Amino acid sequence: MTLTNGGKAGIALFLGVLQFGIFEMIAEFVYPNYSVSQNYISDLGPPCGTGASCGSQNSWIIFDTSIAIMGVAILISALYLYRHFRWKPTAGLVALAGIGAIGVGIFNESAPYDLHGIFSLVTFLGIGLAAVVSGPLQKPPLRYFGIVLGAVTLISLLLYVPDSGVSFGAMLGIGPGGLERMIVYPVLFWSLAFAGHLMGLEDRPS
Repeated sequence: MTLTNGGKAGIALFLGVLQFGIFEMIAEFVYPNYSVSQNYISDLGPPCGTGASCGSQNSWIIFDTSIAIMGVAILISALYLYRHFRWKPTAGLVALAGIGAIGVGIFNESAPYDLHGIFSLVTFLGIGLAAVVSGPLQKPPLRYFGIVLGAVTLISLLLYVPDSGVSFGAMLGIGPGGLERMIVYPVLFWSLAFAGHLMGLEDRPS
């Protein structure tokens, strides 16, 4: 069986997102007293986390490696996306998200100059906008799901950025960690659905 460029994009995206979803949960399990409501996802990244000693907090090895691998996989997916569709907006935004994810894995919360925050913002904006503008590459109803899920991510990001989700997270009763997950999870779920769509594509005529 010969894979199309679309199929290769789908496989890379699916495997990258899937392994991150699994290993993020594992990192949460090994982080002492981790709270999905009160802890940020990125608390899993530094060797020394809130409420944990350096000697007992090993989630950073899992988290940083997994998100960097996802970033590389997303970059590969972006390359094959462009080769298949020649649609620069989506391929460019997906590539931007991949670069951001790699940066998040390299520069954890303890990095200087707020590099972690910058790369996190690049990741969220890139994949959120990609879900919205990728409509021409998908058939309904996935097209509409992508727009809705991307919009949820972008709206949640707007609520989160002013004070890292503390006020709006408390207002919604889900805490800053819960609000951050309202940014991340919708586009993770869309990415898996979009990957499945890509894996079923046939070659485009030259």
